[in-house]
Amino acid sequence: QLQASGGGLVQAGGSLRLSCAASGRTFSNNGMGWLRQAPGKEREFVAGITWSGGATDYADSVKGRFTITRDNAKNTVYLQMNSLKPEDTGVYYCAAARTAYYSRHAASYNYWGQGTLVTVSS
Repeated sequence: QLQASGGGLVQAGGSLRLSCAASGRTFSNNGMGWLRQAPGKEREFVAGITWSGGATDYADSVKGRFTITRDNAKNTVYLQMNSLKPEDTGVYYCAAARTAYYSRHAASYNYWGQGTLVTVSS
């Protein structure tokens, strides 16, 4: 029901735009998040956005470089990633929260996309 796309291989300093498209149901009333998992590490929060897009939050490691937005008419959430670093490498998952608000905790999300791999080379 959530399909993430846009990952790939990019050099450090480059940019990627991830998309998360919903199908089968609408998530316009749900907070949405992007979380990532690097090899050998736990899944971590990257960015979150409320149902209306009125509020966003970012992990300190990506603040100022990443931007999360949503288009409820298209049932799609985006993650613009600029100034990418090798430490941004990982599988990026989009997820829909149980409420209208995002969360920094993975357990607060009950719908998950399949993930898209981002690899940043140095």
